[in-house]
Amino acid sequence: MEDILGILKPKDFYLPAHKKIFEAMEKLNSEDMPIDEDFIRRRVDSKDVDDSVLIEILSANAISNTLAYAKEIKDSSVKRELISLATSIKKVTIEDEMPATEAVDFVQNALYKITTDSASSELKNMYQITTDTLLHMEKMKLRGNSYLIGETTGFDGLDRKTTGFNNGDLVIIAARPAMGKTSFVLNTTLQNVEKGSGVIFFSLEMPAEQLMMRLLSAKTKIPLQNVRKGDLDDKQWSSITRAFEDLNKKKLFVDDSGSVNINQLRARVRKIAGNKENNIKMVVIDYLQLMQGTGGKDRHLEVSEISRGLKMLAREMGVPILALSQLNRGLESRPDKRPMLSDIRESGSIEQDADIIMFVYRDDVYKERDEQRKEKESKDKGEAYKSAFINKPIEEAEIIIGKQRNGPTGTVKLDFHK
Repeated sequence: MEDILGILKPKDFYLPAHKKIFEAMEKLNSEDMPIDEDFIRRRVDSKDVDDSVLIEILSANAISNTLAYAKEIKDSSVKRELISLATSIKKVTIEDEMPATEAVDFVQNALYKITTDSASSELKNMYQITTDTLLHMEKMKLRGNSYLIGETTGFDGLDRKTTGFNNGDLVIIAARPAMGKTSFVLNTTLQNVEKGSGVIFFSLEMPAEQLMMRLLSAKTKIPLQNVRKGDLDDKQWSSITRAFEDLNKKKLFVDDSGSVNINQLRARVRKIAGNKENNIKMVVIDYLQLMQGTGGKDRHLEVSEISRGLKMLAREMGVPILALSQLNRGLESRPDKRPMLSDIRESGSIEQDADIIMFVYRDDVYKERDEQRKEKESKDKGEAYKSAFINKPIEEAEIIIGKQRNGPTGTVKLDFHK
């Protein structure tokens, strides 16, 4: 009975009487009671199930291959849902005159519900679990790398702290503006595509051309301002040309539409990752709060839907999903401005769904702002001011790991090239 319950639900039966009988069987099984004529009769109302129907079912000969029949019932149920969806599509697009974008969103959401519901879940016994675990451990041992298990973060010290970004993980990378979270994740992206992995990058804040300029700067070590202005000498132009030629061969897919909800994002990821030649190993979203909700819900509910959807997509695709996130402005009123978990905007569901939450923090950003403020105040008073701040081309950045489901928290210090 347990195997059948793993495949079927009462709604999978076409006739209402059959649904009621199966509901009764479910309840009896959960209560560890016999599933026979006497007990089923006690559980079903005669108004819902005609006595003749019950007699016909219970007097039928037993069948041997019950799982095959259960799968056939499930298959018919999914087909009925698809037929119903087809009717709904016609109604919303023609009769209700729903806008095309909303209609597409409606269809994607409905299809996702059908596919996730039709996927039968199976409980694993200890033999299966121990076998799978042993195979995974043997695979890790053969790799010869004692600390990197997932996809590289792009930084050795961070790889050692996290074992990399692992398959199925939702990783939140949060910071206040100008701290360098996009630069951080672009470096991660570059390191992964350089080794042949495919990366899907949803750039919701900047167009693909600006993203490419940042990648070129990171790859060639030429200052971003020089790349943006085209202020390059012959040697730098040669480096840029070689970088273009190399990046043309990489498996980096950029969506810069600037507006996407969880259903649209899921569909686009599935489409690109469905082509095995693309070798998709990571998905990046810059940034989470720019994603749209579905159905006009309260924003907190929308963010909850988005974060849960991203976690489920990471599990489904078997890749890490990196989502950048904004932090609340309130943290800047504290003496110590290093971020905490509670500083994440709409943080409740994000904190719950994320496997790793890390913050990008540069103390020099606040020092420079403070010096600029003092200089302006002195100038307004007509006083001379000599700044003690030194604008360095390389600053210290702190990657603060605020949550790691399968590892330690702590801080890793990196060099930030401005």
